[in-house]
Amino acid sequence: MSYFNYQQADLYCESKKLINLVQEIPTPFYVYSQNGLIANFEKIDAAFSSLPHTICFALKANSNLSLLRLLAQRGCGADVVSGGELYLALKAGFPPEKIVFAGVGKRDDEIKFAIETGIAALNVESPQELEVVNQLASLVGKKVNIALRVNPDVDVHGHPYISTGSAFNKFGIDWEVVPEIYAEALKTKPMLNMMGIHTHIGSMIFNMEYYQATARRLKTLVENLRQMGAPIEHIDIGGGLGINYQQPLAMMVDGVLAPEVPSPEPQGLVDMIRPIFEPLQCEIFFEPGRSIVANTGALITQVLFAKQTRDKQFFSVDTGMHQLIRPALYGAYHEVVPLKQHAEKFIKADIVGPICESTDVLAKDRMLPAIKRGEYLAIMTAGAYGFSLASNYNGHPLPAEILVNGSQHQVIRHRQGYDDLLRHMA
Repeated sequence: MSYFNYQQADLYCESKKLINLVQEIPTPFYVYSQNGLIANFEKIDAAFSSLPHTICFALKANSNLSLLRLLAQRGCGADVVSGGELYLALKAGFPPEKIVFAGVGKRDDEIKFAIETGIAALNVESPQELEVVNQLASLVGKKVNIALRVNPDVDVHGHPYISTGSAFNKFGIDWEVVPEIYAEALKTKPMLNMMGIHTHIGSMIFNMEYYQATARRLKTLVENLRQMGAPIEHIDIGGGLGINYQQPLAMMVDGVLAPEVPSPEPQGLVDMIRPIFEPLQCEIFFEPGRSIVANTGALITQVLFAKQTRDKQFFSVDTGMHQLIRPALYGAYHEVVPLKQHAEKFIKADIVGPICESTDVLAKDRMLPAIKRGEYLAIMTAGAYGFSLASNYNGHPLPAEILVNGSQHQVIRHRQGYDDLLRHMA
């Protein structure tokens, strides 16, 4: 379900008319649907209800404190990949026993922070990291829960930049050598509670059979580890559930809506893995980020100029790759729609930003109405990896973030000013 809809030619977020919002808040800014965020989390949590589980929101997708608090208040856990994200998760109210910490490059101070906090699991990526964690736990004087990150060599055939579960990726430990590493850790590393395994095979997964293949490999691994005496009680299957970036709200060619391409249902994932994991009686951790927050957010921008060249029509807007890098980084697709529909003839055009890079193209060869200078557009499905990847490149202040609840809204991050560009500089 989309919480962005047209009503009598005006685009709304929930019950908030967005054209009214731009009269109060300068563009560009991100806007999020509170009820959409909650509904997405509750749908995933309900799908896993037949298994002992913890849903851990991946903070890398969006770490705004107000959004995190909404999830923490509803029993969600947190998946963090840095000491900073762990700090934010704790400040947002996520209990330590519902926080997992992954990443191939954890600094010593970050590892000590996790040990002292007493999180659910530190997801360890290499034998050397195990050695370092054991040494640091001895210094802290506290045992730490460990889930070894397994690379199951399952290729989800997605974009190479978001593939994480194949043998050529930097993540995790080859699943075939994991028993050897567990055996050595059980004998020589007394400060490590080797209680879990973790994997994450990639992002934007639409075929649930990839999760099924991974689950089968993990089941065999858990059974072998238990025979060795490893007290495995926790299986973290990562995240990666795909979503549809082409919303029916905006899928228009000459004003005609195209049929919706559905996103995969979390229940379909659970139906694939439950028969495999149920006999193990492990708690299952799942780490969605994009599938909770992406379709709850949009980036609102104003058209600055229209330009016709010999071969191309361009619309220049006041946001770009510095505030939504996904199109430049991955060639990612985002629908672009006007805040106010009109009956102008549709033309093919590129939506481009102000950054001095040829890659600063938000939408290429799109059928759009003949929009004019001063009109406003919404770049849809931008709630994940939008603001979290934003920067001050070319000296642009970071945009505001707005949370809508029904017909009400609140600013949950204020827009930066030029003075903020000097902050922390000598």
